[in-house]
Amino acid sequence: MDISVVIPLYNEEESLPELTEWIERVMDANGFSYEIIFVNDGSSDRSLDVIKRLAARNAAIHTVSFSRNYGKSPALDTGFRRAKGDVVITMDADLQDSPDEIPELYRMITEEDYDLVSGWKKKRYDPLSKTIPTKLFNATVRKVSGIKNLHDFNCGLKAYRNAVVKHIEVYGDMHRYIPYLAKNAGYKKIGEKVVHHQARKYGTTKFGLDRFVNGYLDLGLLWFQSKFGIKPLHIFGLLGSLMFLIGFVAVVTVLVMKIVSMNSDTFHFYLTKSVYFYLSLVFMVLGVQFFCTGFIGEMITRNSPERNNYLIAEEF
Repeated sequence: MDISVVIPLYNEEESLPELTEWIERVMDANGFSYEIIFVNDGSSDRSLDVIKRLAARNAAIHTVSFSRNYGKSPALDTGFRRAKGDVVITMDADLQDSPDEIPELYRMITEEDYDLVSGWKKKRYDPLSKTIPTKLFNATVRKVSGIKNLHDFNCGLKAYRNAVVKHIEVYGDMHRYIPYLAKNAGYKKIGEKVVHHQARKYGTTKFGLDRFVNGYLDLGLLWFQSKFGIKPLHIFGLLGSLMFLIGFVAVVTVLVMKIVSMNSDTFHFYLTKSVYFYLSLVFMVLGVQFFCTGFIGEMITRNSPERNNYLIAEEF
């Protein structure tokens, strides 16, 4: 199979027929063998009914329907697990991504040997309240990830070699950083294509400004995992050792001052009135905690076998 199109969706009943017809037209015009995988992320409208009607007339359409809303990353991860095409294309369901971009994205993967090609919506039809934070966000991600040639990390329109989507795990809100995840997995030939961005035709956006705050937190986590994920003691051990060393120096200082006080008639030293006494307690405790337990919580979450298990109501 040439192409798998993975489309996560949430309450997009109005756009689905037009989007599906558009994809079918592009595929037929180019002679591609394909499948369309809709991942219904717990929609509360009639999206699932619409998809069922579309699937009844086109055997290339497959659907996974979550029992509740989990988010875009789980939807993409679920679609990636099921994708069979040599090239996997992702796009949003709101008609802001153009299926006409598919042939060129496919060519860049198959002929130019890219592992991943990300769309760049150079001209956007979004308000300034969205475009300005997006530019700042992308600049930060370029700096942290080292992927200097991408302008739009969060563009929904992307193309992947099939092996890439099988070797990355998209969870939480990590869909914003799929190129970074791919790079960390060893897929470093990452390209970009300027794509057409269309104004939203139906419905309203499903994302708020809180995604920028959460995005930076996720970026910090991803950076830490890429640097220290398999060697956490290199960072926590260093911090713990420094804390313990400061505490130890404070203990020695307290002991020396106490000994001097005990042998002097003029110098009086009281442990509980000394700042060094409290420094010794605080820093030695912090040092032990950093060294022993600082990374346990995240490592447990990272390796939890239940993290990407989602309740699926229907699949066809």
